[in-house]
Amino acid sequence: MFELLTSSGYRSLPDLAILTLVLLMQAGAVYFLLRLSSRKWIRWLILAFGAVSGIVLVFGFLLMFVRVARFFPSWTASWLRGSALIWAMLSVLWLVAWGIWKSLAQVVSPARRGFLNSAGVALFAAPVAVVGYGVFVQRLNIRMREQKIVIPGLAEDLVGLRIVQLTDIHLSPFLSVRELRHAVGMANETIAHLALVTGDMISGRRDPLNACLRELANLRSEAGIYGCMGNHEVYAHAEDYASIAGERLGIHYLRSEAVRLKFGGTAMNLAGVDYQRFHEPYLTDAEKMIEPGVFNVLMSHNPDVFPVAARQGYDLTIAGHTHGGQVRVEILREDLNIARFFTPYVDGLYQNDGRMLFVSRGIGTIGLPVRLGAPPEVALLRLCRS
Repeated sequence: MFELLTSSGYRSLPDLAILTLVLLMQAGAVYFLLRLSSRKWIRWLILAFGAVSGIVLVFGFLLMFVRVARFFPSWTASWLRGSALIWAMLSVLWLVAWGIWKSLAQVVSPARRGFLNSAGVALFAAPVAVVGYGVFVQRLNIRMREQKIVIPGLAEDLVGLRIVQLTDIHLSPFLSVRELRHAVGMANETIAHLALVTGDMISGRRDPLNACLRELANLRSEAGIYGCMGNHEVYAHAEDYASIAGERLGIHYLRSEAVRLKFGGTAMNLAGVDYQRFHEPYLTDAEKMIEPGVFNVLMSHNPDVFPVAARQGYDLTIAGHTHGGQVRVEILREDLNIARFFTPYVDGLYQNDGRMLFVSRGIGTIGLPVRLGAPPEVALLRLCRS
């Protein structure tokens, strides 16, 4: 186990923390149920169910490592792990529902026990309905999102410029070529001036990168297709291959480099960087790519570089990475999602001293084949002055 963890470095630590928490919660539930039951066969059944649940969760965790997953077909490994994560999510929701029901049972009068039992059924059915909606409906319901980007003093020729962005595609067993083709078609309907692909085309080494690049090459825009690399290209050791193969297909990946684009009589400087690793200095060479006196745009897969990009002089940073939280709920007006543990820039438009950041929710999913409260999207950015 130690060898597996060190091979993937810190990437496995959040998964390990979640696994530990869920196992502890399930162990607590098993202990509580054992105390309630006096029949031997029921106690054995509870123990057996708890053991099977624990094995499923640990097996799902191990499938995140290539040296384990390689023994299974890609589709099977992905959905086995995804199913284990869905079970973890459901079990936690059920435990929360059980806790609420038990608390209500202590304060509700005996005359209202019938109503309480009906409410209990609804409480336990709700997680299945919610998760099912996230897996089978919202995950596949790709939307078009239009976002106005207000830039004071924007040059006249750039007013109304349309930039279409696809990000976090994760072409894998959780997203088909047909669904990606649909997203590309939506992007082309915008008749954009510029098309951007901001990383995470695939999830892992065994995913169909070539198929993804072929579909992305069908994007159409006046100035062409440009992109940057995400963390999953890094994990799959596919950055160089994607860059070379993409160039052959007309997709220009900017890897610590910039290109000057002209719209009418006005220039725009478009720069791109590879995924910027956490706990390392951000954008160490990006300041050199700034072109004074023109509109400077930076493509960075992860959005937490924004304060550095703004200080360096980038007028607009375009990012993805967060999936908008992927599973996102609001409780007491507080937006809860796992992405907030890593960055304050989760979804939408942000401003820093007149500089702008846009973070797209992206198209695909990672780990858990669910989207809740963060529907997949193709983003259309419209530049304006007011």
